[in-house]
Amino acid sequence: MDTRSKGILSSMKILITGGSGMVGKNLLENNKIKTFDILSPSSKELNLLNSESTLNYIKEHQPDLVIHCAGRVGGIQANIKNPVQFLVENLDMGKNLVMAAKEAGVKKLLNLGSSCMYPRDAVNPLKEELILKGELEPTNEGYAIAKVTVARLCEYISRENDSFHYKTLIPCNLYGRHDKFDPKHSHMIPAVIRKIHEAKESNEERVEIWGDGTARREFMLASDLSDFISLIIDKIETLEDYTNIGLGTDYTINEYYQEIANVVGYKGEFFHNLDKPVGMKQKLVDISKMKNTGFAKTTSLRDGIQRTYEFFLENYGNEK
Repeated sequence: MDTRSKGILSSMKILITGGSGMVGKNLLENNKIKTFDILSPSSKELNLLNSESTLNYIKEHQPDLVIHCAGRVGGIQANIKNPVQFLVENLDMGKNLVMAAKEAGVKKLLNLGSSCMYPRDAVNPLKEELILKGELEPTNEGYAIAKVTVARLCEYISRENDSFHYKTLIPCNLYGRHDKFDPKHSHMIPAVIRKIHEAKESNEERVEIWGDGTARREFMLASDLSDFISLIIDKIETLEDYTNIGLGTDYTINEYYQEIANVVGYKGEFFHNLDKPVGMKQKLVDISKMKNTGFAKTTSLRDGIQRTYEFFLENYGNEK
C-alpha cells in the first residue's frame, strides 16, 4: 500500500455501534482502530431503536464505514426468558442502522452476526452456506432470527447495487475483557468464572454443571476478533457476504469448567444437573474463509481465561 493510501485509511471515519459492550470496547481498545477517526455514540446519542433518529445521525456524521456491534445479548437463561425482546430489539437495531446507512450513501458496512444463525442439527464445522438450511436452536431462536434477517438484508443491498459492500462477520462465541459476569445475563465462560471464583471464596466442595457437560463450544477472545476486524478494514470489498470468525477447534463444557478451575485455583468437584437445558450439542464454525484473509492469530484458552479472570478480579472481585 502506498503512502497516499495509508493517509486515506488513517483519515477514514468509522462509526462503531455498541461501543459500551464487550465487542465494541475491545474494538475501541485496538491500537490500529485508534488510528482512525472514530465515532462511538452512546445509546442516548444514537438510538438505534428509532429509525428517524438513526437516519438523522448517519446523515449528519457521514461515516465512511459502519461497524455494527450493538445488540441485545445474553446467555441461555436470558434468551429463554425474553425471546420477544431479543427478536424485536435486535431486528429493529440492525434494520434501522443498515437502511439508514444505505439511504445516506454509506458504501461500507460490517455487520456482526452470530453462530446462533446456524441450524441446530447442521453438520460441524459450520459453513457459511448452511444459513437458513434448517431449524434454529429453540433456546435462542428469537435472537437468531433477528441476526439472520439483518445479515440477509446486508446481502440483498450489496446484490442490488454492487457499489455497496455490506458484509456480515459470524464470530463463534466470544469472551474477554468487558464481558458480563452476571449469571442471569452472561454467556458461559464469564458466568462460570464468577461461579467458580465464588465457590472457591466460599469453600464450596461442589459446583453444578448444566447437562452432562459433553456439549462442545468454541470460544474466541474478543480482542482477537478486534484484531481481525482491524486487519480487514481495507479489504472489505474482497470479503464474501458471510465470513466465519473463530479458532477452528472446540472444547466440551466439562473441559471449560476444568480449565477455569485451574486458572482460579478451585480444588473442588463438579456435579451435573441433567434437568437443565444445554442448547446445541456442538457449534464449531468453519474458518476457511477467515484464513483466506491472512488472519491466523488466536489466543490460547488458558491465556484467554487468565486475562478474563484478571479483568474480573479488577472489576468485580470484591463484590459479595
